[in-house]
Amino acid sequence: MSQPAPMITRDGRFAYEAAGDPGAIALIFLHGIGGAARAWRQQLATFGNRFHAIAWDMPGYGGSAPLASVSIAALADALQHFIERIGATSPILVGHSIGGMIVQKCLVQSPKLARAVVLAQTSPAFGKADGDWQKSFISARLGPLDRGETMKSLAPSLVKELVGENPDPKGMELARECMESVPEASYRAMMLALIGFDQRSTLKDISIPALLLSGSKDNNAPAPMMAKMATYIPAADYVELPGVGHLANLERPNAFDKALGSFVDAIAAIHG
Repeated sequence: MSQPAPMITRDGRFAYEAAGDPGAIALIFLHGIGGAARAWRQQLATFGNRFHAIAWDMPGYGGSAPLASVSIAALADALQHFIERIGATSPILVGHSIGGMIVQKCLVQSPKLARAVVLAQTSPAFGKADGDWQKSFISARLGPLDRGETMKSLAPSLVKELVGENPDPKGMELARECMESVPEASYRAMMLALIGFDQRSTLKDISIPALLLSGSKDNNAPAPMMAKMATYIPAADYVELPGVGHLANLERPNAFDKALGSFVDAIAAIHG
C-alpha cells in the first residue's frame, strides 16, 4: 500500500493524509482516542479511487496543533474549521469512537454540514461525571499513566483489550504504533473530554442519511446500544460486524470497507 504524503493546512493548524481527486466527493475519516490519521491508510487506498478520501490527525495528534482547552464542542468547532480549510463542501463524515461523538456534536451546530454520516463504534452518551462505570473507565485508562507507565509501554495491552476475534496482524501492528505515538497529554485530555457527553436528545434531529456500524465483540460501544441508537435517527441504517471489537477498520479492514462502501456508494449515486 502506498503511503500518502502527510499534508498540513495552510494555517499550519491541521495535519492530514489524503488520496484521490480533490474534485470528487470528500470522504473524511475521524479517528478515536488511540488513533491517528494513518490508522485509515487502507481506507484511503480503498476509497481514493472514487472519493477524495481524507483522514485528519485530531487536534493534539500527529502534526495537528493541540487545542487550548479540550471538549467535544471545541473538537467539533475544530472539525468545522478543518473542513473549511481543505475546501470540502458537503462531505461524508466517518467518525470512529470519539470521532463519532465529534460528528454528532457537529451536526447539532451545523445540521447541513455533511451530506451523510457514518457513526462507527461510537456512543450518543458517556453519561454522568460521577457515575461508577464512568469513574472506573477513566481510572482504568489513566491510572497506569499516573503510576508511571507510558503510552508506549501501555499500547500492547490497551490494543489487545479493544479487539475481538482473530484480528488482522498488520492492522494490530498499526493500532499499536498509533496508540504508542499518542502524546500522553492529548490522551488524558481526550479521556476527560468524554465526561458528561450526552447527545441522546439530538439523535432525532439528524436529518441526513446515517450508517451506524458496530462490532459484536465491542465492549466500549456495545452492539445492542448502537442498534438502539440507530432507532432514534430517522434515516439510519445499522450494520453489525460479527466477531469484531472496537477497532473494526484495523481488525477486519475488508469487512469494514465492504459495509462502508455499500453505504457511501449509494450516497454518491444519489448525489451524482
